[in-house]
Amino acid sequence: MNAWLVVNAFLQTSSFQRMEAVFHEAARETGVRLTTVSNAEFLSDRSLAQPPEKALFFDKDLRLARRMELAGMRLYNSEQAITNCDDKTLTTLLLSQAGLPQPDTLLCPMTYPAIGYPALDFLDEVASRLGFPMVVKEGKGSFGKQVYLVHSMEELKHTVSAHAGSELLFQRFIKETAGQDIRLFVVGSQVVASIKRVNHAGDFRANLENGSTAHPYQASKEEEALALAASRVCGTDYAGVDILQSKNGPLVCEVNSNAHFLGLMAVTGVNPALSILRLMKEGDDEHLAGV
Repeated sequence: MNAWLVVNAFLQTSSFQRMEAVFHEAARETGVRLTTVSNAEFLSDRSLAQPPEKALFFDKDLRLARRMELAGMRLYNSEQAITNCDDKTLTTLLLSQAGLPQPDTLLCPMTYPAIGYPALDFLDEVASRLGFPMVVKEGKGSFGKQVYLVHSMEELKHTVSAHAGSELLFQRFIKETAGQDIRLFVVGSQVVASIKRVNHAGDFRANLENGSTAHPYQASKEEEALALAASRVCGTDYAGVDILQSKNGPLVCEVNSNAHFLGLMAVTGVNPALSILRLMKEGDDEHLAGV
């Protein structure tokens, strides 16, 4: 099978380069002829005249993803799946509609960057319902960035005003999960590996990029079922699903369509790229039926 690996031409950090290498190593092992292409190579539709049937779309250039799908390509993940995960406000709506447990969440009313928030009275209800400290997230952000913990109304007003024009959401802070979570990596209808991430430096975020450590974790059946359901709701072929272990049970924190897994590989010895390439080679998985 021939396939493309679509990457961003302008994001060439060592982590992304290593991910690309891991995908190519997995492709050789699974018999997939994988060719790397960048989003800068598709300025005109002529470049999509004879595409392969499938592509591993490891980027967030949504317009290019849509163009490739209109050209008849099957993307892993699809444009809609990436959209569903890349916009945390949309993710929370999908999880809510499906009845999946997540931290109590409120969406910030939209404003325009040039206008900002002349009045912040609506934050009184936010504070009343969620209390302090609370988590404020921008709709888009990766590796734990654009996520803030605010401890007072003054901090809340400052954070909202400073990010006027961005899509924001407010979440109840789950105190017992501060600085820790579990990451379940889903491919198709299986959880292929799980880790627990813990930050010992006092950061409330558990992302490895923020200095957390990780160790292998045996997810419970309830946690696996929740991760699979969250992946299905978002329409992903593969995803890193982050779950908070609250005193009232597991809660979906985020669903990551373009999740890196170098840290997970190092800790568990499991290479999700092999499962992703096998899924591409063998055909669509039944987990997406009806999505």
